[in-house]
Amino acid sequence: MRKFIKYEESLTILSNIQFKGKGKEKLFLTNCIGKVLAQDIIANHNSPEVQMSALDGYAIKSNDQKNGLLKIIDKNPAGSVIESKVEKGTCIKTFTGSIMPEGSDTLIPIENVEVENDSIKIIEEVKKGFAVREPGENYKKDEILIKEGTTIGFAEIGVLASLNISQIYVYTEPRVSIASTGSEILDLGEEQTNSAQIRSSNHLTVEAIAKKAGARTIQMGVVKDDIKSITEAMQDALQSSDIVVTTGGVSRGDYDFVQDVVKEELKAKVLFHGVKIKPGGHLLIAQKDNKLIISLPGFAYSSTVCAILYMVPMIYKFLGSQKKLPIVKARITQDFPLKMKKTIFTACNVKYEDAEYKIDFDGKKQGTSAILTNMLESPALLIQKEDSEDLKKNDIVDILLLDWLK
Repeated sequence: MRKFIKYEESLTILSNIQFKGKGKEKLFLTNCIGKVLAQDIIANHNSPEVQMSALDGYAIKSNDQKNGLLKIIDKNPAGSVIESKVEKGTCIKTFTGSIMPEGSDTLIPIENVEVENDSIKIIEEVKKGFAVREPGENYKKDEILIKEGTTIGFAEIGVLASLNISQIYVYTEPRVSIASTGSEILDLGEEQTNSAQIRSSNHLTVEAIAKKAGARTIQMGVVKDDIKSITEAMQDALQSSDIVVTTGGVSRGDYDFVQDVVKEELKAKVLFHGVKIKPGGHLLIAQKDNKLIISLPGFAYSSTVCAILYMVPMIYKFLGSQKKLPIVKARITQDFPLKMKKTIFTACNVKYEDAEYKIDFDGKKQGTSAILTNMLESPALLIQKEDSEDLKKNDIVDILLLDWLK
């Protein structure tokens, strides 16, 4: 009899496998958004390299602030290098981003002075060093600014541009092949010929999740539920991709052929088949050479949840990404019982108010693991561990945020 393992054990098994891509490509900065950095980015200079002005004002000696009028001896526009020096009793008009003139140690803002002919009168003093950016304030030479494994976003692009780096190495995304299996399911556009047929959404939902996680996808569509068709489809997928994801055919039914293909036809190494979770307990994960096979249940909600829980972290692992699934604390606003001794993932509504996440189940339908509409609007997944108790109103719980998938 097949043994179902605990959810935590399944995560440990996957964390211990060697599954990381080796491919890198060099791309122009703005083509790297959302990709994973394949190198450390190290500063090759101090920023700023010299003392700079942070405001428009007048460069002065700080101890001159009580000495009456200060004579304006020069202007110091940004981008210029002037020869004038600030001496006792003098000042130089200086602008945001300008080099602080030699002899000055403080920038007095324009709103703190009154101009009288060619001099200024200070009407409000500032501390020594005010509005002066010191060398290395932003970053220092040889500092690691962005670590390998970082997902590139707008801030990383800005820092790279400030370093005059136009191209960087990023990890090549994993190729993920996706198929739904079942002779009763129809792909988009296929004509329904009897009432027993259902429209498949799984392969397209899983593809959307894979793309959001950073993968390149290969859509195989719907595969007939027989040994030959599934074997040929999976063999082709293993040739062209790093991860093969199927939905359906992993339970105990007479026509659940995916598990037979994985174990007997492909001779893949099964990492586990059956986890004590709801939904999706019958999922199967196996390795064939350095390729990963993730066979998900056929119900829409089950396959979606399991794709998030298992496929997404494997995409991150392949990429060498530092990302993790966003699990946070929230306050539950109603009683909610533990229905069975499994780790349960339940769709809920989430909102952020009063400096905390709050969840409820308004409008969420109770029923089978086929109800994908529970993932609409502003969903999260409530996590109830196998050894937890019934939840009471106002308890603090763990939830998995899903807004990043939108």
